[in-house]
Amino acid sequence: MDYVFALLRVILHTLHPFLVPICFAFAWGFTLLMVWNVYSSVRETTQTARRLHQIPCANCQFFTGDYNLKCTVRPTDALSEDAISCPDYSPNPTS
Repeated sequence: MDYVFALLRVILHTLHPFLVPICFAFAWGFTLLMVWNVYSSVRETTQTARRLHQIPCANCQFFTGDYNLKCTVRPTDALSEDAISCPDYSPNPTS
């Protein structure tokens, strides 16, 4: 049993100069990967928010604000990305 521990100790002592740089590289690689994931998530969320802020339904005269019938002209497209280029959009004169 002591022979096995002695052998493991020799192996670890031999590999130690190689393990330190490898672990260092993996740690920094993992850190950079996490930073990249956060950056990508923020960029994607910002792009989605910009696209969704282009939906003009809330300022349209045909928008009812009712959950059951959001738009009297195009109820299936109301408050969706399809409404961004709605040909029936007409600004509400009261707003």
